[in-house]
Amino acid sequence: MGIISKSGRHYGGTFAHRDIAFEFASWISPAFKLYLIKEFQRLKDEENKRLELDWDLRRSLAKINYTIQTDAIKENLIPKELDPVAISKIYAGEADILNLALFGMTARDWNNKNPNLGNLRDSATLEQLVVLSNLESINAMLIG
Repeated sequence: MGIISKSGRHYGGTFAHRDIAFEFASWISPAFKLYLIKEFQRLKDEENKRLELDWDLRRSLAKINYTIQTDAIKENLIPKELDPVAISKIYAGEADILNLALFGMTARDWNNKNPNLGNLRDSATLEQLVVLSNLESINAMLIG
């Protein structure tokens, strides 16, 4: 669903829904993913100027692929008979793996070392969040 392949000399090819095409192109080319993020940021900035809204790119970027990852975890790693505490540990474990790989510490370690700075991902740079977004996307694919 969402992808169509047609044979033919003049009108043949593979066509995908734009959401699928963007995700695929982002996975193949980090430069394209960064372009999409920058363009999205530019458009949101223009919209904010027009509508005078408060918008945080960092928060949005931190959420982009997190849902993809949590959906993959829910569908592939969590048995139905687990209790909510065990389920939350599975989600936290996957997030900790990525945080350790990128930041060298878990979110809990960050909060213990920086009690007044808030969330680890809110304190990350734009570049770190782009890398994290890619890691979440790849992790979701590997979980699947």
